[in-house]
Amino acid sequence: MPEHIAIIMDGNGRWAKEKGESRIVGHYEGVVSVRDIVEGCGELNIKYLTLYAFSTENWNRPKVEVDALMELLVSTIRKEADHLKRNNVRLQVIGNMDDLPEICKIEMQEGIDLTADCTGLTLILALSYSSKWEILEAVKAIAAEVKAGSLDINNIDEALFARHLTTANYPDPELLIRTSGECRISNFLLYQIAYAELYFTEVHWPDFRKVHLYEAIKDYQLRERRFGKTSEQLI
Repeated sequence: MPEHIAIIMDGNGRWAKEKGESRIVGHYEGVVSVRDIVEGCGELNIKYLTLYAFSTENWNRPKVEVDALMELLVSTIRKEADHLKRNNVRLQVIGNMDDLPEICKIEMQEGIDLTADCTGLTLILALSYSSKWEILEAVKAIAAEVKAGSLDINNIDEALFARHLTTANYPDPELLIRTSGECRISNFLLYQIAYAELYFTEVHWPDFRKVHLYEAIKDYQLRERRFGKTSEQLI
């Protein structure tokens, strides 16, 4: 079983368009899928689940859609925080929180504080997140330490670099799932998924349920994870 699953939740807008609804309806239906997949991961004892909820590029969408997404985020956290705590799910966030409206930051922090002692699944929401932004921030922080004399440039290695990423406290994902048929990474966890297995499905996110999660995990279990070695070396 993978310890950490990451999901690019794609297709809310396409799902709504196919049903003659506004894109916002698709986002609201997508929340149902989030609830189902969080529950499914908990039942399978998956330790970490990272959901790509809102990218830095998403700020370029029409203002009415962005505003609706922020309202949905606030209302969802308010409704789901107690449910997460009852199910022993710890809430965490990665991304540039400074870009979020103040009410969103408040609600997110309350949810994080409420579930801080939970020891089951860790649910990580990537909000206003961009892997390029994250890597640049890590480079700036490391450069500042070198300039200040607190870090020798010769001591910079992969482990040190990883400690400067927003995901420093979590293991790298072993399985990355993207819904709705698009076969690209879209600036998500570029450094962390160097050895992740990629799984693409045609199912739009609002239709994605536990059975689809199980199919992705079964596909993952059939793959041979060699990390540069030969098949014979794994025997």
